[in-house]
Amino acid sequence: MYFLTGWPRRLLCLRSEEEPFHIQPSSQRFYFAVLSQTQLGIWFSRPSVLIVSYIESAKAAAQFGSYQKAEWKPDDSMIAVATANGYILLFDVLGVGDDKSLYEPVYPKGSPLVKVTPGYKEEQCAPALSLEMKKPVDLEAPITSLQSLQEDLLVCTADGYLHVLHWDGLGSNGRKAICLTTIPFSLDLQSARGGPSLDLEGAYIRCMEYCVTLDGFAVVLSDGRLGFITPLSNNITADQLQGVWAADVTDGTCVAVNNKYRLMAFGCASGSVLVYMIDTTTGSMQLSHKLELTPKHFPDIYNKTGPVKLIRWSPDFSVAMVTWECGGLSLWSVFGAHLICTLGEDFAYRSDGTKKDPIKISSMSWGAEGYHLWVLPHIQEKKRQTEEEEEEEMDSPPQPSLQAGILQFHFIKSALTVNPCTSNQEQVLLHGEDRLYLTCGDPTQVNSTSDTHAHTHLHPREGSPMHHPPNPDSSLSQGLSTLLGHKHWHVVQIHSTYLESNWPIRFAAIDSAGQCMAVAGRRGFAHYSLVTRKWKLFGNITQEQNMTVTGGLAWWKDFVVVACYNFTDQQEQLRLYQRSTNLDNAFASVTKLHSDTLLLNVFRDMVILFRADCSICLYSIERRNDSPHPTASVELLQEVSMSRYIPHPALVVSVTLTSVRTETGITLKAPQQACMAESIMLNLAGQLIMLQRDRSGPQVRDKETPANNKKLLPFSPPVVLAQCVENVWTTCRSNRKKRHLLEALWLSCGEAGMKVWLPLFPRDHRKPHTFLSRRIMLPFHINIYPLAVLFEDALVLGATNETVLYDGLQGSSEPLEALFPFCTVERTSQIYLHHILRQLLVRNLGEQALMLAQSCASLPYFPHVMELMVHVVLEEEATSREPIPDPLLPTVAKFITEFPLFLRTIVHCARKTEYALWNYLFAAVGNPKDLFEECLMAQDLDTAASYLIILQNMEVPAVSRQHATLLFNTALEQGKWDLCRHMIRFLKAIGSGEMETPPPTPTTQEPSSTGGFEFFRNRSISLSQSADSVTTGKFNLQKTFSMPTGPSVKGRDVECAENMYIDMMLWRHARHLLEQVRLRDLGCFSAQLGFELIGWLCRERNRVARVDDFVSALKRLHKDFLWPFPVNPAGSLSSPLKNGRCRTVLSTRLLKSQSADSLLNSDMDTAPTQAAPTNHTWLDGLGQRPKDMDTASSSHSNQHSPQTHDAFLSLLTNKVEEYSVGSATDLTETSSVVDGDWTMAELEHISMELANKGPHKSQVQLRYLLHVFMEAGCLEWCVVIGLILRDANVIKQVIGFLDSPEVPQETVQSVRHGLLAVDTWASTDCLGYKPFLNLIQPQLQELMDSAAGEPVQPEAFQPSSQSSKLGCSEVPGGAAAPRAEDSRGAVSQLGLALPSLEPAGGFSRPPSEDCPPEQTEEQGEEEGAYDCTLS
Repeated sequence: MYFLTGWPRRLLCLRSEEEPFHIQPSSQRFYFAVLSQTQLGIWFSRPSVLIVSYIESAKAAAQFGSYQKAEWKPDDSMIAVATANGYILLFDVLGVGDDKSLYEPVYPKGSPLVKVTPGYKEEQCAPALSLEMKKPVDLEAPITSLQSLQEDLLVCTADGYLHVLHWDGLGSNGRKAICLTTIPFSLDLQSARGGPSLDLEGAYIRCMEYCVTLDGFAVVLSDGRLGFITPLSNNITADQLQGVWAADVTDGTCVAVNNKYRLMAFGCASGSVLVYMIDTTTGSMQLSHKLELTPKHFPDIYNKTGPVKLIRWSPDFSVAMVTWECGGLSLWSVFGAHLICTLGEDFAYRSDGTKKDPIKISSMSWGAEGYHLWVLPHIQEKKRQTEEEEEEEMDSPPQPSLQAGILQFHFIKSALTVNPCTSNQEQVLLHGEDRLYLTCGDPTQVNSTSDTHAHTHLHPREGSPMHHPPNPDSSLSQGLSTLLGHKHWHVVQIHSTYLESNWPIRFAAIDSAGQCMAVAGRRGFAHYSLVTRKWKLFGNITQEQNMTVTGGLAWWKDFVVVACYNFTDQQEQLRLYQRSTNLDNAFASVTKLHSDTLLLNVFRDMVILFRADCSICLYSIERRNDSPHPTASVELLQEVSMSRYIPHPALVVSVTLTSVRTETGITLKAPQQACMAESIMLNLAGQLIMLQRDRSGPQVRDKETPANNKKLLPFSPPVVLAQCVENVWTTCRSNRKKRHLLEALWLSCGEAGMKVWLPLFPRDHRKPHTFLSRRIMLPFHINIYPLAVLFEDALVLGATNETVLYDGLQGSSEPLEALFPFCTVERTSQIYLHHILRQLLVRNLGEQALMLAQSCASLPYFPHVMELMVHVVLEEEATSREPIPDPLLPTVAKFITEFPLFLRTIVHCARKTEYALWNYLFAAVGNPKDLFEECLMAQDLDTAASYLIILQNMEVPAVSRQHATLLFNTALEQGKWDLCRHMIRFLKAIGSGEMETPPPTPTTQEPSSTGGFEFFRNRSISLSQSADSVTTGKFNLQKTFSMPTGPSVKGRDVECAENMYIDMMLWRHARHLLEQVRLRDLGCFSAQLGFELIGWLCRERNRVARVDDFVSALKRLHKDFLWPFPVNPAGSLSSPLKNGRCRTVLSTRLLKSQSADSLLNSDMDTAPTQAAPTNHTWLDGLGQRPKDMDTASSSHSNQHSPQTHDAFLSLLTNKVEEYSVGSATDLTETSSVVDGDWTMAELEHISMELANKGPHKSQVQLRYLLHVFMEAGCLEWCVVIGLILRDANVIKQVIGFLDSPEVPQETVQSVRHGLLAVDTWASTDCLGYKPFLNLIQPQLQELMDSAAGEPVQPEAFQPSSQSSKLGCSEVPGGAAAPRAEDSRGAVSQLGLALPSLEPAGGFSRPPSEDCPPEQTEEQGEEEGAYDCTLS
């Protein structure tokens, strides 16, 4: 509503040693009378300068006493001053002739502003005035209060009299005195004659103010009682006055009346302000609300403020400023929403935490239009110190009698305060005295940082929930992206030329697209476009000065709608100006009006006017394109007289045309029905009154009436919808999906928060219940002051004051204004949906709540809404002192289960709530163990991890370890590495948390620590192997293995056990991956979790790190690394390599390949053909393309002998190995081997070879794995990777290693049989491998020879390997389950029996042989670290 901005400005009162203590504004607030003890000064508002001052002579000052109070005559021609000795001094305020000004603007030479129309310059000059004192009036008693009426001046004196003085005739005839005791006071007007009345003996009126709209005086009596005096006739005479008093209040100090809302604000000695209204039926005073500081927000000051000293309503009566005896300023909206207080936070404390003394205030007054607050600080006791400060501060030579002066606070305010026609739009528009602040983003240049942002001095808050713009459902809706996309205010400086002659700005309006603004000052108006970034002013200044905007401004499409008064014709007019044409009356469409317009609003193609004769007029607007410039034609539709219901036209705050009607819920008709102008909303002094169309009469069908004279339905009598309403929002858009939100009416009600009048719809087109009302009014509290409602997005936009501390000048030299922090205004927003859902659930309207929530489920902050709802209800119910008969939390929990984000909502809410409330929460929503398991079933591991923290706090460590293990295992399976890292940390933390419990020992009963382990082991096996292969005999051994042995320090013991427990799980997962031939996953697992792969493989070299089935391993690698199967080049016969270029290579290879071929063929019968069963599945698993290529290549190889391929491939592959790890360019580099020009056929070969290579990333990963397996001595895997890379050097190297005595015979046999199996498979299924196999024929031959040299070995080895291979192919997935279990048994035996292999403490790695590999492993990880992660 009103927001403080910047620092206060200080106006110095020179030439005076007296401190000013009273300030009184003139009726238009252009002049201010400032009193000190013997001086009266008149100040001008803009520029803020002293015009004239009158200094009393010493003799007269002794006679009259010091000045105390002042009051202006309503036409600003006289000032009355009350003095201490009971005199009223009257001064005439005279203008000096000859058009002289005190201050004049000076323009530079050549400025266009020099030649302006006469009368223009005077607007921006401070006029020269003089003061003449008239004959004083002696009232012979101390004067307590002055009040100016139209013709009279009311003066209250301390002897209990009320004097009525005539402003002009001040002889004996112009004066009456009424004794207070003769005025009858009662509790209400009905019991006035004969009811209990006040004893007013010795009492007098301490403070009094006249209220025009109540036609009476609010008074505070000397005994602290509050009263209201009504004149029963036009004359104020003793027998014509009647008083009512407020019961139970005896500590009143001051009063201020609000004419627009008919409220009386009484300050009390307790520090609170009581706001009373007059009951229209009985005439009694009724308490409306209180303005007081709450202990919640101001715990250290709320009861230490002292009595209320002053209350001042702003000129538009929308806010009240309050100050106390102890100092400080506080601002409240009319119905009690607290906006600013200077007694807390940065206003009251310095940055080092020391408390500032609040500035005590002698007097204050609002400036014109409420842009400034003029404050007189009371600094008598600091006077000497202040003089010294200011001498230091002034640049000019210090003057001996310098004095504090006046503080001017700057405010910016919402456009809704005076021009409430923008209430159907979704922008926040604030205006200061010379600039506008907009929240709307600029859709044309959303990403550009415009120069307009450069001079913004407001720092908007990070928008709470709105970083994700949803799609706006309607073209009219601006959508979150533009309204909230900008964090900054869009600041538009008002054009200085317009401002100089038309200050202050009185009205401002923005169009529905947020692209155009219009402002109106004292005369004329101007408008601005965000697209062109230009202002449009009247080209003819006479036209501008001939009109003044009376009823406000609004936009209709691209027209500005203005209700104004024309001075030349002396009549009211409604004008429409087109945005794109020049601002000139020639292009305006003008409609004459019969009465003064007070308010104006636009709804679709209708304009609604509220006039001074209390009638409402509806006009239709139609765009006309017949002339060269588009114009609008306006036609009167309907007039509605409201004089029966409205006591005074000034009481109407806003008038709105809406499509809201009470029976909307009945029909689920097409939404255009909902967009008709159905009702008028009238805010009458805070009472929201609704007039609906009267449909009770005979209905005329549309078809029967001609379109041109369609008669509008009359309005039925008004209904009061709500009290204490400050603002109303409604929209004319429609959206089938969000009808609840778009057809609702939103009200802002001050301290009562907001209310929404929500339509209730029957579900699924069912007939509505007769007992169900059509609409429901739901109240809810929000933490910000609402300025706009985003209907579809379920958000309220607002603004808030923030402060920036400034400690530049510390200590004694601190100037007065630096006591205040620098104030900024920030944009805020708040979600309200959870309040509405909760209110519906409280009223058992769960079905409506569900429909509303489902319509908003796509909003980006919908999960946050759900959390807030659970959180608020939980906090209230769980912390309640009394038992709650009908708790809401179970209902809310049941409601949230309707949405998929139920599990996440509950856990997030629990994590943000204190532990003490968890039991209450989970009693309503279910056991956290069950919820955890639901998360696992739904594969929502992150949410499951959040539940773990809850389980850790609510359950014994064994249970949380059991669940953590379960989650860890699932995360490993799914490759959620971040989660795995957290889980490792979590499991270690559980271990360290268990240190108080006795260390677990292996016993026959299962100790708690193994429970989780046992759980994990069962689960892991059931996941990784087929169920029938699980054997129970292995577990006892495993359990003893998992226990730490031997006595040791308790802490280290637990830590050891915990580390070993985690290591066991990691080893188990690695084993599981290796068994399933998931090398790529194994590499990622090792890289992501820092798993020591080489050390582990060294230990598993002869157990799980064996390859049982080379062919299936090879196929699996092709699939995992996206590596294509090699293909034979199709045009092999016509290969250019036949004709002699590589004759040497060919001849060397031919003999060897032929002999090797015969050897292989002879061996074929003995090799087990296990590729056959898996053949089909492999082909199915591959896509169509490899299958076609395979068949093509096999058909070719049947026709042609393969020697040419061998030669070609040998040339390339041998050469490749000399280069670095392969990239796509390697093959082209290789090409330099063959000299001469390339033909197309040769290029085809090159491209074929490229097609046989996988992605570069896979190549790096395979090379890294090759390096790891080589370091760990897992030769079988090296062979498999060498095969897929088709790297002959690797095969040579491995076969070279097989001769060394350290390599066990099983490995040699396994490699030999594996290669034979691959050769068999290649001959039948994948002929692309044949050239490479032929190339490594010498090594194969060597291997076979070594086998032939030891005739005993193969027979001894053959059956076991064969059986294991056959066993392997039976198990789905190709993992040899029984062997794996045997190998695990072997691990544990070795682990316990051979300490040389396993270091005793950590089971991490063998000490001797693993150190060099470890370094190389780290190197490898650094080189290709990015390659080892799954993209």
